[in-house]
Amino acid sequence: MSERLRAVVEHLDLQPGDRVLEIGCGHGVAATLVCERLDGGHLTAVDRSPKMIEAARRRNAHHVEAGKAEFLVANLEDMDLGDRRFDKIFAARVGLFHREPERARALVEPWLAPGGAVFAFFDTPDR
Repeated sequence: MSERLRAVVEHLDLQPGDRVLEIGCGHGVAATLVCERLDGGHLTAVDRSPKMIEAARRRNAHHVEAGKAEFLVANLEDMDLGDRRFDKIFAARVGLFHREPERARALVEPWLAPGGAVFAFFDTPDR
């Protein structure tokens, strides 16, 4: 398991009932770590790549079957999550959050629950 992603998830200070949105879930490694900390909470993970979403679903099949997680193919600029609200929204190594943090935050704020928080993590690939 990735120590970098483990540190990211630890930094989220997840509570068992949190509703979590992960932007750019890739293979679903962080999703696994998030779901292991949820009890009554829920993870929605999105990625623009159907291939990555399929890999994340496979990795987390038992969390999906238990209703704890869902994985959606979506592009941040175009996605519509309706009236859903999240306690924690996070992105790890998602370029938009690094290049244009204000724009990225504006895109996710409609889904942020009152008192919720947005987390963006970006480091160089050689770390």
